[in-house]
Amino acid sequence: MNKKLLFLMALCCPLFLSAQQKVNIIPKPVNLVIQEGNFSIDGNTSVRFDKKNSELQAIAKFLAAYINTVSGNELRMNNKKAAKIIDLKIENTANIGDEGYVLNVSPSAITIRANTKAGIFYGLQSIIQTLPQVRTNAALVVPCMQVTDYPRFKWRGMHLDVSRHFFTPELVKEYIDLIAQYKMNTFHWHLVDDQGWRIEIKKYPKLTEVGAWRVDQNDKAWSDRPQAKAGEKPTYGGYYTQEQIKDIIAYAAVRNVTVVPEIEMPGHVASAVASYPHLSCTQQAQLPMTGGNYTNMSSNYCAGNDSVFTFLEDVLTEVVDLFPSKYIHIGGDELDKAPWKKCARCQARIKTENLKNEEELQSYFIARIEKFLISKNRKMIGWDEILEGGLAPEATVMSWRGEAGGIEAAKMKHDVIMTPGNPVYFDHYQAGPEGEPQAFGGFNTLKRVYSYEPIPKELNAEEAKFVLGAQANLWTESIVTAEHVEYMILPRMPALAEVVWSPKESRNWGDFNERIQSHFKGYGQKGLRYCPGNFTIDIKPSSQNGKLSIALSTEAYKGEIYYTTDGSNPTISSINYAGPISIDSSVIIKATTVLNGNVMGVKPAEQAFIMHKAIGRDVVYSNPISTYYVADGPNSLTDGVLGTKTVNKYWHGISGKDLVATIDLGAEQEIKSISLGCLQNYSDWIFLPQEVKFEVSADGKNFKEAKMVVNNVSVYEKSTIKSFKAEFLKQKVKYVRVSAKNGVCPPNHPGAGKPAWIFADELVVE
Repeated sequence: MNKKLLFLMALCCPLFLSAQQKVNIIPKPVNLVIQEGNFSIDGNTSVRFDKKNSELQAIAKFLAAYINTVSGNELRMNNKKAAKIIDLKIENTANIGDEGYVLNVSPSAITIRANTKAGIFYGLQSIIQTLPQVRTNAALVVPCMQVTDYPRFKWRGMHLDVSRHFFTPELVKEYIDLIAQYKMNTFHWHLVDDQGWRIEIKKYPKLTEVGAWRVDQNDKAWSDRPQAKAGEKPTYGGYYTQEQIKDIIAYAAVRNVTVVPEIEMPGHVASAVASYPHLSCTQQAQLPMTGGNYTNMSSNYCAGNDSVFTFLEDVLTEVVDLFPSKYIHIGGDELDKAPWKKCARCQARIKTENLKNEEELQSYFIARIEKFLISKNRKMIGWDEILEGGLAPEATVMSWRGEAGGIEAAKMKHDVIMTPGNPVYFDHYQAGPEGEPQAFGGFNTLKRVYSYEPIPKELNAEEAKFVLGAQANLWTESIVTAEHVEYMILPRMPALAEVVWSPKESRNWGDFNERIQSHFKGYGQKGLRYCPGNFTIDIKPSSQNGKLSIALSTEAYKGEIYYTTDGSNPTISSINYAGPISIDSSVIIKATTVLNGNVMGVKPAEQAFIMHKAIGRDVVYSNPISTYYVADGPNSLTDGVLGTKTVNKYWHGISGKDLVATIDLGAEQEIKSISLGCLQNYSDWIFLPQEVKFEVSADGKNFKEAKMVVNNVSVYEKSTIKSFKAEFLKQKVKYVRVSAKNGVCPPNHPGAGKPAWIFADELVVE
């Protein structure tokens, strides 16, 4: 191509120049226009700002430190003779709010205008994302562009659990750096739980002398760890001094990150009880919890003991003095109320306060703490369990058990932060799971995170205003090292960042997937461990009117799909997927992602499909299926899919009630067997039904029992799948009904006596 032709193309197509200067800013700005030319940052560049503004001075120093790291250049400060200027201006700017910014880059100047220092900082982050991530001695070139940008939500959060495993202040600062890089603004610091008390409280030194240390059992799986015994030396743990905490808060403030502490109560406090036994109902000495075994240990504060509230007010006074955040998180989740039922003081409190039950006692406890925090000019946040027994007057709810708690709170006109386990628990697998580092369970892929919408459809426009935003949580039962922390949040953190910052209508998975690739390179250059992508093929069945088809998809950028139907592992010589696959017989599909001619992942995705006489037929439930476990929709029991041990895929779940499902076969059919597949997963409170009754009918009204099948698998079996199958003499039927009897969690289980879950997959009629 000659120079003349190139010149004509540039004249006729301005986008030709833009294509050469594509920027990969995450989160995607509200409006970005790339222009011709660029701005070069070198030794003759000065940062200009109001010297009287200490916040701007701190931000300018932040930028100068970054530039020096990646180039060795020293930015000048307010140097009038400099040929090139980076101008930071706080001035009234319409339509961008408190955290928005307007950025203009020309060959001679970069100008960032904002209403606050937060907007200035975020404008600089957009600039930094166009520069090298490490020193390569390359020129620092910023494309000329105009950007107008502001966030969609006020709360853009990341959580880190440091109780299960202590992480150094250096790791915490790195975490905050990543939060800030992607324009998130809240660091939720989970400092207290059963396994460790991580914050120095000067009035109660035993909290860190005793409660910060536990017996080292890292050689055992989290759920298999026995409670430590007297005489075993607690050596594993750590805590943050108040001076370290002040340093971290100041570090975060420069980066526009608010640190919100979580001080758990009234449950999950075995570390506090170990330090001061009088705080529990039993008042017995113990050690902090080692893992998942609750035997012979106390993990609740005694709600009938006034000294507990004196203790907590003392603790919270020191917390409030340390943390300038408007919000203080008090936990409030997963409270086992059984000790309160046995405690004379708790029962006396119920009577004295005219409470109905232990649920209202919990509400009393939370409301009392909220009143104290309000006296300190702070606002209280709690997990959605604080709704139980009545919500404290001004409480903000963090909805983690799905979105139901958040929906309920928003309808009550309470502020809400959405943080549902699916898809924003980052302790869940994001790929594999074969070949992936240990995770707690679940499967929240990058695409699933990116596709999340924090405003539930159940809320109207007025109610939606109470949704402050969303947050991802990183619980660390399975996470011990800094490298593992990095791996679990990268690249899912930037995906969520775009969800909570960018306009909903501008989000595009393909575009994001392309932009994130350059960020992968940056992670690698900086030595950050990250997940390169989910190469596991998603196998999605579709069944209707007795016909079954299968769609395959991959999240991998520019990935291809190859599959087999004969049970063999796919290779690049297998069938190249081109569209939905029609299934007319029972088959096993195996599929894999191929990238640049290489088979990716450790193990191909595999799914068995079975053809039978109920395929595609509607299922009617007497008791509703949980909204958390709807699988592929209301007809998942008849989609031809056989469930695997992956809990949140292909299974319909129901808690506390029997599963009763009726199917209309469409016409009378001759059948001789019916079976129902069920899952048991002890750690997730999922147990096989006690018995399954199969019934048939010709008219849908009068049913007769075909067979009853009783469970013969131990409730203590960790994980298994069982097919409850009824075989009988051939008969013509039009309707089939299956009733699976539910129970409760068995003795010695963490949820002993509480409602169990039934998980069912395919109802096979043959």
